[in-house]
Amino acid sequence: MSGSSRGNNPHGLRQIGLDQIWDDLKSGVEHVYERQSMARTRYMELYTHVYNYCTSVHMTQGSRSSAKSKKGQGAGGAQFVGLELYKRLREFLKNYLVDLLQGGQDLMDETVLTFYTKQWEEYQFSSKVLDGVCAYLNRHWVRRECDEGRKDIYDIYSLALVTWRDNLFKALNKQVTNAVLKLIERERHGETINTRLVSGVINCYVALGLNEDDLTAKGPTLSVYKENFESHFLEDTEAFYLRESTEFLRQNPVTEYMKKAEARLSEEQRRVQLYLHESTQDALARVCEKVLIEKHLEIFHSEFQNLLDDDKNDDLGRMYQLVSRIADGLGELKSLLEAHIHYQGNTAIEKCGDSALNDPKIYVQTILDVHKKYNALVMTAFNNDAGFVAALDKACGRFINNNSVTKMANSSSKSPELLARYCDLLLKKSSKNPEEAELEDTLNQVMVVFKYIEDKDVFQKFYSKMLAKRLVQHMSASDDAEASMISKLKQACGFEYTSKLQRMFQDIGVSKDLNERFRKHLALSGEPLDIDFSIQVLSSGSWPFQQSCEFTLPIELERSFHRFTTFYSSQHSGRKLNWLYNMSKGEVVTNCFKNRYTLQASTFQMAVLLQYNTADNYTVQQLQESTEVKQDTLVQVLQILLKSKLLVTDADENELLPTTTLNLFHGYKNKKLRVNINIPMKTEVKQEQETTHKHIEEDRKLLIQAAIVRIMKMRKILKHQQLLGEVLNQLSSRFKPRVPVIKKCIDILIEKEYLERVDGQKDTYSYLA
Repeated sequence: MSGSSRGNNPHGLRQIGLDQIWDDLKSGVEHVYERQSMARTRYMELYTHVYNYCTSVHMTQGSRSSAKSKKGQGAGGAQFVGLELYKRLREFLKNYLVDLLQGGQDLMDETVLTFYTKQWEEYQFSSKVLDGVCAYLNRHWVRRECDEGRKDIYDIYSLALVTWRDNLFKALNKQVTNAVLKLIERERHGETINTRLVSGVINCYVALGLNEDDLTAKGPTLSVYKENFESHFLEDTEAFYLRESTEFLRQNPVTEYMKKAEARLSEEQRRVQLYLHESTQDALARVCEKVLIEKHLEIFHSEFQNLLDDDKNDDLGRMYQLVSRIADGLGELKSLLEAHIHYQGNTAIEKCGDSALNDPKIYVQTILDVHKKYNALVMTAFNNDAGFVAALDKACGRFINNNSVTKMANSSSKSPELLARYCDLLLKKSSKNPEEAELEDTLNQVMVVFKYIEDKDVFQKFYSKMLAKRLVQHMSASDDAEASMISKLKQACGFEYTSKLQRMFQDIGVSKDLNERFRKHLALSGEPLDIDFSIQVLSSGSWPFQQSCEFTLPIELERSFHRFTTFYSSQHSGRKLNWLYNMSKGEVVTNCFKNRYTLQASTFQMAVLLQYNTADNYTVQQLQESTEVKQDTLVQVLQILLKSKLLVTDADENELLPTTTLNLFHGYKNKKLRVNINIPMKTEVKQEQETTHKHIEEDRKLLIQAAIVRIMKMRKILKHQQLLGEVLNQLSSRFKPRVPVIKKCIDILIEKEYLERVDGQKDTYSYLA
């Protein structure tokens, strides 16, 4: 090296001009773009050309690339070069694509797609190879230019994409996009298409969406894909399905249309998975749903009622799946379902006529059948959707609490009464008692109906009365089933609701122990009773029994009565026994007929029959004086004895007068030797129902007053409407208080000085501590 050149290049680094390498590099790049195979050594030669050029040193007065000096370097320092090479590569790619465009400009439909996708795939591959050859240029010169804020400089692969976009894509994209849309429409018409052509175009459009503001950002921006394909595709889709759906509905039933819509929606979903970009999924689904479902919602709504009427559960499920895709689309269907179930429930009960009023089994079973049917429908067809469950609940609540039976009885509390009577049928001993598992299942169904009952306090009153009778008369089919039912009620309504029921059970247990102790006491006393005598002692606050009426105990029973009273007083000082004669019963053995019969009788019947130990005939007046049973009750007792042919009279059985004579019938016969004559009396049943309803009303008033005091104690001052609202809210789980009754209770509490009206403020109450 000469001394002079060393003076200009003091470090002795190489200086390689672009012209020295360009011809060979260009030849190699052409080789790459002609898709000819290339040996590794040749690839390395090309890479080395770029490397040598980029690492050769030019003085600052050289090329444009040295105009900007690195931070900290003097203006005369050595720089990496690249701009001239970059310009030449850009020019090469542009010329290559301009020539390529000549072969595709006049093509249409599939031919343009074949040309475009083939050229794109080859160009994309070649550009990746070129990018590898220029890796050194990318890493150093390109990166530095980008870091310094140059907007028009890209890495070589991105440069290739930009050049394709500016020279080939812009010229051909309209005909290419149209060709893709035509191909998709043909596929929608059932033709088989070459989906690789579509996916090739889509891949190209996606790749061309460069983020030019931030080339380091990962992934494409999809701007090219969305502007040049997706927007047109969605418009085409909307127009296609609008035409098709309108035409199809004109010629076919809605049920067939729903199948078609379902198939089209899944077809479009598959289309995205097969050859479109995944980002199109949501927008495409929205367009299809709008055209295929939302635009025809009115037709769906009118068809929904027909499907319900015809029990087309599969079609209902299909409609639900379709309409649920539309925001707020299900509202009308829920309303229609609620109205339908309400109507079906009312109609089913109406069909039962009077029998439902008197037969709790028919009534409850009818309700359960309706609920079971529509609960299954909601579970399967409507996917147990919360809105449809609420519609079912609302409809059932409406028809259970207000139907033809409640109207006939003129009382909204008829439903809870009939449900309680149904429970009594299930839990009472009979020849038709089901197996334990079946009984448990039926009780679960009872709880389904119970959930909808508004007046739960009415159910509780009747249920506790019937439970009390079952326990006292030892008529429970199963203690486990009784306990299970109480547990279910406790779960549904809380401890307070069932506390009395549980105490009844405890009393029965205590009575068993008491009887055992009494028997031991008798044995130890050495003075046993002449008769078999057992007793039940019930705590007065827990049992729904009325105090017994006046009654003279037969002489035969007096000794037992006195012995037990004395025994109990010695065990529990200060407690008073009130004897419930109307609930008591016993057995009388006959010695006056041909056969020896054992008659199971009420205490009143026993008292009458035992009179006939001393004479064969008595007038009604005489029997009344000796037993002291009330006249109307005695008449019924006597009518039952006349009906069972134990007594006879010459007078009219239905019109017994005080002077009517009743004779013992010595010719009495019965196939059974044990005869139950203890039949409930009609007036007793009717009177019991009346007193039950009366007690319910009284209890309600107390509950309302307690709720008002609780609320006012907490709030201190409250307006009338707010107080009403809070009372209704607090008591709704037990019963639905009537507003006039609440007002009456407020007046009672003002009288009792729990509350007072606030002076000068209309309709405002304050609490008096």
